[in-house]
Amino acid sequence: MHEQKQQITSLDPVWQRICDEAVQAVATEPLMGGLIHSSVLHHASLERALAFRFALKLASGEMSEQILREIADAAFVADPTLGQIARADIAAVYERDPACNRLLQPLLFLKGFQAVQAFRIGHWLWTQGRQDLALFVQMRVSEVFGVDIHPNAKLGCGIMIDHAHSIVIGETAVIGDNVSMLHSVTLGGTGKVDGDRHPKIGDGVLIGAGAKVLGNITIGHCSRIAAGSVVLSDIPPCKTVAGIPARVVGEAGCDQPSIMMNQVFDSTD
Repeated sequence: MHEQKQQITSLDPVWQRICDEAVQAVATEPLMGGLIHSSVLHHASLERALAFRFALKLASGEMSEQILREIADAAFVADPTLGQIARADIAAVYERDPACNRLLQPLLFLKGFQAVQAFRIGHWLWTQGRQDLALFVQMRVSEVFGVDIHPNAKLGCGIMIDHAHSIVIGETAVIGDNVSMLHSVTLGGTGKVDGDRHPKIGDGVLIGAGAKVLGNITIGHCSRIAAGSVVLSDIPPCKTVAGIPARVVGEAGCDQPSIMMNQVFDSTD
């Protein structure tokens, strides 16, 4: 079994590194051994570890851990891109969050990453026509992680939600690739209008803490939304916006705001 696992992980450098970090973590803090073995070292792949964590965190008296584990395992088998996207999300957190210095941390400790991975399983259920089960996953993710993402929303890869407290993403929201946001962000509607009513966020956008982006509007790629802003209209690409209501206050300041995570506006930008 050990030789088989070594062969598998050698083909997956992200999973190999997570396992190596897990072994080191157990050596450093033996009291974490049970958690780390059950969550990481017991599994042959990242997908199996993610399914385990999904079931462990979301299980309740209403839905057992075993049933949730079977749901997650089925999702990863049916859609291999879920595992590929999870690796991109882990890399995004590691690259952009200065408090994250190991790939192991998002999997075990960071609720933003865990909430997004659970959402992705809920979204898969939604696309399979299993809306009630998808809504159950949404409810549990909101209860457990404080992150409320409708299962019909569409999220790209390389998503990083830092701190991830009080995040709300509506039903028809679309988020591109390599987007970063901080806590208390809302991508919401403006009333009771049905249909396509939520924001469309371009690739590489950085959304600051407490920002509210409301309505069926477009945020251009590689833009920055300042903390506490309320955005009610379209934003061109590569701009910085701030205020209530938000207005353009300068250029984005760099090619990839979501990666640089620079939230300070320089009037020379």
